[in-house]
Amino acid sequence: MPDLFSPFTLKSVTVRNRIAMSPMTMYRSVDGKMSDFHVMLLGSRAAGGFGLVFPEQIAIQPDGRTSTGCAGIWDDGQKDSLQRVVRIIKDMGAVPAIQLGHTGRRGSEMKPWHGKTQLPASDPDGWQVRGPSPIPHGRRYTLPVQELSVAEIKEIHQAYADAARRAFECGFEWLEMHFAHGYLGASFFSPLGNQRADAYGGSREKRLRFHREALDAVRAIWPAHLPLTMRLGSDDFNEHGIQFDDAVWAIGQLKQHGLDFADISLGMNTDDMKNVPFDQIGFMVDRAARVRQEVGLPVGVSWNLGIPAVADRIVRQGLVDIVFLGRPALANPHWPLWAARELAHADPYSLIPEDWAWWIRSRRGPEGSLGWPPVQTAADAK
Repeated sequence: MPDLFSPFTLKSVTVRNRIAMSPMTMYRSVDGKMSDFHVMLLGSRAAGGFGLVFPEQIAIQPDGRTSTGCAGIWDDGQKDSLQRVVRIIKDMGAVPAIQLGHTGRRGSEMKPWHGKTQLPASDPDGWQVRGPSPIPHGRRYTLPVQELSVAEIKEIHQAYADAARRAFECGFEWLEMHFAHGYLGASFFSPLGNQRADAYGGSREKRLRFHREALDAVRAIWPAHLPLTMRLGSDDFNEHGIQFDDAVWAIGQLKQHGLDFADISLGMNTDDMKNVPFDQIGFMVDRAARVRQEVGLPVGVSWNLGIPAVADRIVRQGLVDIVFLGRPALANPHWPLWAARELAHADPYSLIPEDWAWWIRSRRGPEGSLGWPPVQTAADAK
C-alpha cells in the first residue's frame, strides 16, 4: 500500500514521493522572467524533499498574467530564466513541473499587499482583460471585459501549444494546464462567466470546447511519454455555476483527449460563493476521490492538507495520488522532512540530498541541537 513517501510513476516520470509544491504566484518576475529569488525558492523546496516542484502559474500571453510582476513563457527570451529553475530542481532530486495558464478577466491586478485592485488598461501596469463573455468577475474585478472572438480563441490555443514547446525545451517533465480559480479556462466552463451563443457557449458540451481544443493543441506538441495534466475548477459553490457532477463529466471527456491526471480545485468564477468550508481540513479530498474512482484517472488535490497525518492518510486510503501543498510549502521549505519525522519514517533524512543528510546523521550532537522541535507523539496530541 502506498503512503506519502512512496514513489509515484506517471508515464515515464517517477516522482520520489507523493508531495508536490503547488504553484503560487510570487510577483517577483520582470518582463515575465524569473530571477535569483525563484532559484532560491524552488531549489530550497526541492532540497527540502518535495517530490514534484512547480513554479508559479506561467502565463502563455502577456495579458495572461495576474500582474506585471508575474512570470511568462510567451517569448523564447524567457527560457533562460526558466532553465535555471529547472536545473536547480533536478539537481536537488525533484521533478520540475510547469503550470501554464491565462488569467482572463481576473488579470491586470496590483500586488495583493498593495490592495489587489484591478488596474485599467490606461494604467502603465494594466491592460484590457479578456474573457468568454463581457461579464466582469465582480467585487474587486469590476473593469469591462472584452469578449474573445473565435479568431482570438484560436490564437490562445496556439499560445498554449507554443508555451508547451518552450516548456519542453526548458527541461520541464510534467505539464499542467490551469483551468481553475476563475481564470480564463475556468470561466469558459462556468455559466457564470460564459454566456456565449456560438460553438463555445451554451450547453456544457459547448462550454468545454475551449478545454478540449486547448488540450488537443498541447497534446500535439507535448511528448506522449511525459505527463499532461490539468487543474480543473470543479465547483463554483454557487447554484448558477459549475456543479461537481459537471466536473466529473468534463474530466471523463478530457481523458479521451489525452489527459493523464486531474488536479481538483475550485472554480472561483464568482466571489458570491456559498458555504465554502475554507476552514475544514482537506475539504476537496472527497471530490478528488470521486473523480479517481468514477473516471479512472490518478488525481491530486490541495486545500488544508498541511497536517502530515492527514496527508499520509488520504494517500494510504487510496483517495488521492499526490498531495499539493501551497502555504505549507512557503512556511516550511523542509515540510517533507518534518512530516517524515512526525510520521516516524524509518529514515527521514533520506528525503534530502545525500551530502546534507550525511552531516546530519553523522554529527547529531545532544538532543535538540539540530534545531528540530521534538517529534509529537500520540500522548502529546491528547
